[in-house]
This record gives sequence, C-alpha cells and structure tokens, in this order.
Amino acid sequence: MKIAIIGGTGKEGSGLAIRWALAGHDIIIGSRDPERAKARAAELRQRTGKIPIVGADNREAAALAGVVVLAVPWTGLGETLPPLREGCQGKLVVSTVVPLTFGGPRLFTPPTAGSAAEEAQALLGPGARLVAAFHHIAAQELAETDSAIDSDLLHCGGDAASKQTVTDLAKSLGLRAIDVGPLSNAALLEGITAVLATINRRYRLKNSGIRITGLE
Repeated sequence: MKIAIIGGTGKEGSGLAIRWALAGHDIIIGSRDPERAKARAAELRQRTGKIPIVGADNREAAALAGVVVLAVPWTGLGETLPPLREGCQGKLVVSTVVPLTFGGPRLFTPPTAGSAAEEAQALLGPGARLVAAFHHIAAQELAETDSAIDSDLLHCGGDAASKQTVTDLAKSLGLRAIDVGPLSNAALLEGITAVLATINRRYRLKNSGIRITGLE
C-alpha cells in the first residue's frame, strides 16, 4: 500500500513509517515543511534500507497516497486538516490522534465532537473513511524494530472495508487487530492512551501495551 503519514516527522509517525516500510509498504512522510519531510524521509531510507520512502508537504502527501494516517498533535487538527479535505475524499484515513493536555487537571481532554477521530471526520467531511487506530502502540515500541510489538491493535470506524484494510496494516506489523465497533467508540480508544501514559510514568516504563483476553 502507499501510505501517507501526516505528521510523519514526529516520533509516532516516524515509528509507523519505519515499521510499514520494513513490511513492504510505500511511505510518504508528510509535514507542513516539505524540506523537513524530505530530510526525515532520507533518514528513514538510510535506517531501513528501503527506497520507497519519500517526503512531501501534507497536501501533496494526502493526494498521492491510497491511505492517509494522521499522526499530528490534537491541537493542530483545525489548522492541518482542512487543506487535506480534497485529497482525502474516498480514502481510508486512520486517526492516531489523542487529545491529551499535559500539566492540566485532566490528561485526557476530548473535544466537543466526542473524540479526535470524530473531530477529524467533521473537518475532512463524509467522503473520508475514518478509522481510529494505533493510538496505544507506543513510539518507543515502534522504534525498537529488532523486537515484536507486544500489544493488540484496537480499532473502530463506520466502514467495514476500511476496517479490514486497517486489520491488514496491523497484521503487516505482526499485530492482532480487534474491531471494537463504530467511530463513536473512538473516545474510549483514545482514553486508553492516557491510561497507558499514566502507567508508563508511574512504573517508569516506555512501552506499556494492551491485550484482550478470551479471544482465539
């Protein structure tokens, strides 16, 4: 698959790019600054030895890809997504965005739309096929490519075909994908990340994960 990672210069986006490139996918690193995106793509090509990793500005990245992954800070959605609306129509858009506020009374601070994924859906319009996924796979875990990722992948969304594509993307990373329902459940998934962040801080970890028991 050809995957654009909007915010691909950050730790989470770069980690997903590395893992997916090693799994055989074509990667487009997106950034507001195309030169920064190209520089990060060059770093990742050198690290992975994989040629199909390129950089572009966010709008071009979304237009060129078949799958668009959002790995940007929640506070930047309102500025970042409207210019991508046209390029995302008819495509799977995967939101990894988590609305966290560090230093405040509440770490998890969902928007009025209910979740970051639902906010992204509103900004991109109904033609974008939103699936919420990959929030709780730690950047540290993604970066350590010598070891398997010790976690299940929970995802939710309204389009069955899009969720199947996310399942395929998860499997290419060695993850078991578990469908947890419609996009209205996205806030529950995003909140798990806040819980895992608290566990990491309390127990001095970097890569706590989650597994669902009782399934084959």
